[in-house]
Amino acid sequence: MRARHLLRLLGIYRVLARHGLQHIAVRTHLLGPARFLVYLLPGFWLGRHTATLGVRLRSALEDLGPIFVKFGQALSTRPDLLPADIARELARLQDQVPPFPGTEARAILERAYRRSLAEVFTSFDEQPLASASIAQVHVARLPDGREVVVKVLRPQVERVIRRDVEVLKAMAALAHRYWVESRRFRPVDIVGEYEKTIIDELDLMREAANAAQLRRNFPAPGPLYVPEVYWDYCRTNVLVLERVHGVPVSDIATLHARGVDMEKLARYGVETFFTQVFEHNFFHADMHPGNIFVDTTDPQNPYYIAVDFGIVGTLTPRDQHYLAANLLAFFERDYKRVAELHVRSGWVSANTRVDELETAIRTVCEPIFNKPLKEISFGHFLVRLLQVARRFDMEVQPQLVLLQKTLLNIEGLGRQLYPDLDLWTTAKPFLEDWMADRLSGAAITQKLREGLPQLASEIPELPQLALGALEQLAEGRLRVQLDERSFGRLERALRETSRRRQRTVIGAALLVVGILMLDLEWLPRSAGWAIAVSGIVVALASLRR
Repeated sequence: MRARHLLRLLGIYRVLARHGLQHIAVRTHLLGPARFLVYLLPGFWLGRHTATLGVRLRSALEDLGPIFVKFGQALSTRPDLLPADIARELARLQDQVPPFPGTEARAILERAYRRSLAEVFTSFDEQPLASASIAQVHVARLPDGREVVVKVLRPQVERVIRRDVEVLKAMAALAHRYWVESRRFRPVDIVGEYEKTIIDELDLMREAANAAQLRRNFPAPGPLYVPEVYWDYCRTNVLVLERVHGVPVSDIATLHARGVDMEKLARYGVETFFTQVFEHNFFHADMHPGNIFVDTTDPQNPYYIAVDFGIVGTLTPRDQHYLAANLLAFFERDYKRVAELHVRSGWVSANTRVDELETAIRTVCEPIFNKPLKEISFGHFLVRLLQVARRFDMEVQPQLVLLQKTLLNIEGLGRQLYPDLDLWTTAKPFLEDWMADRLSGAAITQKLREGLPQLASEIPELPQLALGALEQLAEGRLRVQLDERSFGRLERALRETSRRRQRTVIGAALLVVGILMLDLEWLPRSAGWAIAVSGIVVALASLRR
């Protein structure tokens, strides 16, 4: 570990000790093999603090910087995992981080715009509206009278974040090297994914683009409202959005007082999340209560207002499919299907016995069904799933970590809004419809039609590519490296391929011809469908042989 990383770890220990939290340093092995030396420090035994544990923990996270504040934000949404007083105190990290001076924000803005702020806005409030770990927000008014919020990055925040990310990388590398069991969690990859996410948050032009995309995905009126972006006023360290008004989603008392339909609001939250993940494949991934408000103009038809779009997530089509199939199998209690999907997707070893994994998953999942959300602790559920993962060497999928974090945030919000919400009943119909649409004849036809132009454009290039490969072979420049086992597998694959090739080619040809015939008005569409289906049947028959 580099000297500056060690110094930062010592700095983290000093902050914890200053707030009477030095025991955390010991229990988390913060200082590695030297962690027991902290017992020799007088402050470990003599330090006394009158503040509550929640206050000390919040203050320590604020002192440690943006990455640790975000960790506290995530914890604050899990009242099922923390004592209520600590969860309430950590909730203050969502938008009540100590601000930096408004005069400094004004100076940053004038440097960004290269002119006096009075020439940009007709008014600018130096008192922050909200202050978070990476930026703070001020209210301003445009020359045309529209009221806006101006988000400004904190001074030196990039330097602080990059320093702490380097420390996380060093700790992850040490864990991977010296703690064998940690390798299942792929700490280096997880930190790498987190680094991309947190660094992206520092570019407010990227956040503006994220907001614009979400606004297009959810046109008003709808269950989610996204403020308008004012592009002419945005810079890499400045974001200007329409000012919106709503009740913080965590202010349950006010929502009840205004007669909001809490069941509908909670259901909208779940449906909006699944819409973003599966239909749009673009989801708001920082949905802690500080970033979500509720419009209560019509209490019986409330809708969400989202802010802070620095973290968004996407999935590959493959991950989308396996995730949806896994969730549906969970909802249907088809644990064998869950086990098979985990093996097929590569999330567990190909040598895993499906029946053993099926039994282990059933043991974890069966007790939580037929219970309302208030009686289910997803935190404890995930702990038990991790125990199963450890037994079967299941690796954490870095590309799904952001989604899992978001799902926990959504579940935490649902628990606060309407504890009796049945998450399974709400989510299952959505996933069933999505899977049915994805596998429908219309969807398959559309994908084939979309792929045909690309296929047609690439076919003329095939002779040239083949000629190039032959020339390399003739000149001795083409090299293929195979070991004995690979050659045997290749030989068997070639024999199998030769038996299937003819039927596959015929089936593919029939399928393409059938699809093309659907566009010929002088032929009945049934003829095109018949040929296309026969092509699929022939091709599938060849694959089963």
